[in-house]
Amino acid sequence: MKRFDFSVKKDLLLPSSAGRPFGLDLYTPIGPDSFPLVLFAHGFKGFKDWGHWHLLASRFASRGIGFLKFNFSHNGVTPDHPVDFADLEAFGQNNYTKELMDLETLVQTLSQRPDWLPAACDLNRLGLIGHSRGGAISILFAARESRIKAVATWAAVSDLGFLWKDPERVERWRQDGVVYIANARTGQDMPLYFQLYEDFQLHKKAYEVETQLRHLKKPMLIVHGSADPGVPVAQAQELKSWNPGAELVVIEGADHVFGGSHPFEGEELPPFSKVLEEATSSFFQNHLG
Repeated sequence: MKRFDFSVKKDLLLPSSAGRPFGLDLYTPIGPDSFPLVLFAHGFKGFKDWGHWHLLASRFASRGIGFLKFNFSHNGVTPDHPVDFADLEAFGQNNYTKELMDLETLVQTLSQRPDWLPAACDLNRLGLIGHSRGGAISILFAARESRIKAVATWAAVSDLGFLWKDPERVERWRQDGVVYIANARTGQDMPLYFQLYEDFQLHKKAYEVETQLRHLKKPMLIVHGSADPGVPVAQAQELKSWNPGAELVVIEGADHVFGGSHPFEGEELPPFSKVLEEATSSFFQNHLG
């Protein structure tokens, strides 16, 4: 397979209709007359500069596929602190509507051909990847956005209502207005305001992954690790059952981040992530041309 040199533009900022600007990094191959572009949506407690995402982006670009990774506007990091949750208030005020609005802003901006987008980038061949919770958000967005031609999920959750299965917990959340989620890596107690639950209930049918996935009529790839301790592989099998035409790849022994970590000091992808990248880039080459 031909390899390409590539260019990188980091920390571009977009204004968001959700109220906070968000950053993005663009990796584009140099040489092809035209190339497809995939967008990468991070997960809960994630960000675009986490771990080894930059190495995955580089591998895609070297294969002739543009790769754009971005921060959701309310993920808690800031332009001055791109790898720290420096704005916990924003994190607590995040919800699924805001993340979908961010994706809409991004796709709309791309369609207007900003000056940082190479002319060779073919926006008629636009794909989307989501990791963990970002995988579920990507399914919802792909189901409603015709400009997304193919979607892939990495270790995706199958249910966006996973935080509120216990009615007693929901009632305490309602009374207190906030719950705190421990971040084992940083030691922070991260707030989630009750508006997250209210937002989901307001759009419940539209935000049910099963409902949207059963009606998804475009190519889909589901990749999951068999040893994922946070999101069991059974959730990938659920996604597949709701969309039988989707491709399912289970990577034996892989965890939730496919061998990555943060910070990531290496210059080579972990073995599980090499399998992840090869499966996903092949999927997009097949379906985006």
